[in-house]
Amino acid sequence: MTKLTIGQLAARSGVPVRTIRFWSDEGVLPETDRSRGGYRRYDSRAVARLDLVRTLRELGMGLDEVRLVLDRRRSVEDVAAEHVRAIDDRIRVLRTQRAVCTLLARGAPSPRKAALMNDLARLSAAERRRMIDGFVDAAFAGTDPGSPGAGIADAMRTLPAELPDDPSTEQVEAWVELAELVGDPAFLARVREMTVAGSAAERPEAVDPALVAEHAGAALAAGTAPDSPDARAVVDRISPPGSDRAAQAAVIDTFADRRVERYWTLLGVLNGWDPFPPRIPAFEWLAAALRAHP
Repeated sequence: MTKLTIGQLAARSGVPVRTIRFWSDEGVLPETDRSRGGYRRYDSRAVARLDLVRTLRELGMGLDEVRLVLDRRRSVEDVAAEHVRAIDDRIRVLRTQRAVCTLLARGAPSPRKAALMNDLARLSAAERRRMIDGFVDAAFAGTDPGSPGAGIADAMRTLPAELPDDPSTEQVEAWVELAELVGDPAFLARVREMTVAGSAAERPEAVDPALVAEHAGAALAAGTAPDSPDARAVVDRISPPGSDRAAQAAVIDTFADRRVERYWTLLGVLNGWDPFPPRIPAFEWLAAALRAHP
């Protein structure tokens, strides 16, 4: 093959002259020799090397990585595999950013929410995990991990609270709301209150959640007032006469919280679980009925 000038090599490869000159000066694509006039010339091996350098650069590899491959200090396979991982990470970030932008395009959120959405889009899965763990640590610090009521800590910590690789706008919305919840001192204090009460050595007997869902839930749906005569029959099905109904109502006040239930609902959105109907309104109805019919 006739040796090519830098201009001929540029025309043949489609790589600009200034780029070839830069790569040559950096030692990535050394010229074969020079003409009597001092012009760079390149042979067939240089042409093949240029094709490889261009391909590696188009894949996003830096010149240092290209040198390692060309010097056979790293294989193309190793470098490519590393870049696959980096590209996958970038794709995940872009998908999240797309979901955030789609959410922002729906309306005009407050500056605080817009900033929060963008912050969440930049957080890694590990950073999001640490955010949840920090909340759980603060809420359950110093409590007995073996107590029945403290089991909520394990559930909050072990359930994955991570955005999926390709999040929907609904999942981004859920993350925004979840971040607001765990960052709210009042919510932290409420969960802490539930935890301390759940760790107590002695607690009044709680009502059966299944009975609450069945009977109190039906009464609530039917529009039965908690202080009505019809409500007494519902209460009797859940809490037999003679029970300490005031204490049972107090237990419900302590452990039934709409925001805590919302926490689990948001986790369900993030993890793609089947939605479940709200349970707390039925407990709230029952607490009022227990007090009305002691």
